[in-house]
Amino acid sequence: MSARVRVEDRECPLSTAMSYVGEWWTVLILHDCFDGFTRFDQFEANIGLSSSMLTSRLKTLVDNGILTRRAYRERPVRHEYVLTDLGRSLRPILVVMAAWRNEQLTPPERAMVLVDTQTGREVQPVTIDPATGISVADPRFAFRSGPAAGEQMRARYADPRTPPARPSGG
Repeated sequence: MSARVRVEDRECPLSTAMSYVGEWWTVLILHDCFDGFTRFDQFEANIGLSSSMLTSRLKTLVDNGILTRRAYRERPVRHEYVLTDLGRSLRPILVVMAAWRNEQLTPPERAMVLVDTQTGREVQPVTIDPATGISVADPRFAFRSGPAAGEQMRARYADPRTPPARPSGG
């Protein structure tokens, strides 16, 4: 986990997720991976990132289990970077991020759209609660502390409908 995560946020899933993929260049590398690119020179050409910075970002993605590094040529040894199951599980997040931005643009302003490859129809991803079918953007959904929450997390996400505990003692 990145040292940039505050001590009090180490148990927060949003903070820890951002420590894995929160950097601009990391998201662009993942975007390339989802488009089928796997090789260092492809990332370098597509993203325009310096080789030292790209090396650093790829190493972090490998260390965090998002990508795996494997040789595709022996002499000279060349490696490719392939999404792991954990890495592939990030695709819906990037899809929703792109859709969020596209919602702010008129259709002619959109440089990239998500389409159904069988029909060519543009699609708009939604994130819903499967039990109710309601969008999780609805204000009825809120974060609360979970079973593993520490004291700070419990204090932050205390149910506002619950009155504060009274001090014991006197």
